[in-house]
Amino acid sequence: MKRSKLWPLYGFAGSWAASAAVLPMYKGWAIVLAAVIAALVAFLLGRSSAKKDLKKEQAAQAKVKEQAKAAAPKKSYGPEIDPIVAEGNRALSEMGRLYMSIKDTEVRQKINEIMRITDKITQDAIADPSDIPQIKKFMNYYLPTTIKLLNAYDRMSAQGIEGENLDKSMKSINDMLDAAIVAYKKRLDSLFENQALDIETDIEVMNTMLAREGLSGTKDFDI
Repeated sequence: MKRSKLWPLYGFAGSWAASAAVLPMYKGWAIVLAAVIAALVAFLLGRSSAKKDLKKEQAAQAKVKEQAKAAAPKKSYGPEIDPIVAEGNRALSEMGRLYMSIKDTEVRQKINEIMRITDKITQDAIADPSDIPQIKKFMNYYLPTTIKLLNAYDRMSAQGIEGENLDKSMKSINDMLDAAIVAYKKRLDSLFENQALDIETDIEVMNTMLAREGLSGTKDFDI
């Protein structure tokens, strides 16, 4: 039997013994009072133990669910894409932590924009594997450097004091975020270069076919 289930019995016995030490147990009313007190203590202890057991059971169930979730096989996109997706998700998680930690509204807005673009670049690896070389360069240098500087900003802002060196460094990082956003957007745009060329080629072929069949009308599709 679990020890927690014996607590009501221990409580009943202890309360009865305590009552016997202070009440005239040779009288009927004292016996009744001692029994009522012992029963009440046993009930309260039993209820408390039941709540603790329920909380332990719920915690155990939550842990099992979490372990099952972690053990569940993740969707694989292939040996080249999976590391990029994993690194992108790790970076987004870290930037999300920094977003919550840093209090400056302007910096938080910039972090949010960087996260949005980073997610799109990560997803492009899945949509167009031919972009992987460019994305790897982004993942290997630009992204970790940005996160490193954001961590430095977070540490400095957490000092809660003003100083020439601190203010200068924090301003430099803030300005860097503007440049990073511009660079990230350019990188994302460059990833669509192949798709733009494919679309342009498809439109040219369509225009040629329509003209050959006499179905083009007065002008071609705009590119």
